[in-house]
Amino acid sequence: PSSDCVVAEQLCLSDSTCNATYRTLENCALAKTRLLSLDHDSRVRCLNAELDLGNSSLLHCKCHRRMKRQEHCLRIFWTIHSSMTDGYFNLETSPYENPANEEHWKTDYDKLSALVSGKNCSQLAGDATNPCLKATHVCNLSKKCFRLRTDYASICTKGAGSEDVCDRRKCHRGLRNFFEKVPEDFTKRILFCPCQDEFCGERRRKTIVPDCSFQYNTKPNCLWLLDSCLEDHICKSRLADFQQNCQPVDMSPDGCSLHNHAACLQAYMGMIGTPMTPNYVSNSSVEVSLWCTCENSGNQKEKCDQILGMFESNKCL
Repeated sequence: PSSDCVVAEQLCLSDSTCNATYRTLENCALAKTRLLSLDHDSRVRCLNAELDLGNSSLLHCKCHRRMKRQEHCLRIFWTIHSSMTDGYFNLETSPYENPANEEHWKTDYDKLSALVSGKNCSQLAGDATNPCLKATHVCNLSKKCFRLRTDYASICTKGAGSEDVCDRRKCHRGLRNFFEKVPEDFTKRILFCPCQDEFCGERRRKTIVPDCSFQYNTKPNCLWLLDSCLEDHICKSRLADFQQNCQPVDMSPDGCSLHNHAACLQAYMGMIGTPMTPNYVSNSSVEVSLWCTCENSGNQKEKCDQILGMFESNKCL
């Protein structure tokens, strides 16, 4: 049965044979991380070590998006599956447990939403015409949603309007905290609120404080963005999850290979707060993109266009 990779690692390390195989794989993964080219014998040794795990619970272990030791768990997963990323960005499989298998939180969203919609809150003008404003007001009534939203907003706006540059790494961490720790009843409504006018669209686009989390002074090449992502265990894992759950298929009625829009939207939210953070491109549409360009990509233009196309022209998303 699939299990938590942290638990599976502990079981493996307590067995001398599995321990030795796992240590070999750690060295293989480390060499790949440092971009060291392995000779033929080393590559064979790495592949054999992966095969030697056989029926070990490590081979089938997964991680949870909301677990405490998530980065450690993901490092274990990519140690076992390091051969998957050879030479291409299709990561094949997500390290995350299927969302359907994860425990869903019971929330008081509907109760708080009713409070906002009630007569006592009629002073909140614009709620009826601006779903994004209403979603924010409902979030403010939840202690956890309000606290974590305030946290990332304050971190991501430091340096705004001055010569100081915001701390993008801290901003990203704050965003990931918000989307991981606040129930989706709140986060999805804030990020995907349906807008009819540009004022609402502007609020939606600025949900993630794009000046800090999304935009650089100049657009980097999308291949550079991908390289930054693959060097980061969390970003690499979120990208694998996004590719698995938002795989577009032309012949499918809804454009999705897994026919699960909820899983795709969850995977999209998982990309926010990583080096490949996406966002809405304007106030008047629901089109999203990465902040990067494919100009000057040389003979890798096709690969670069694919990276950008995962967000810009993805029927499933």
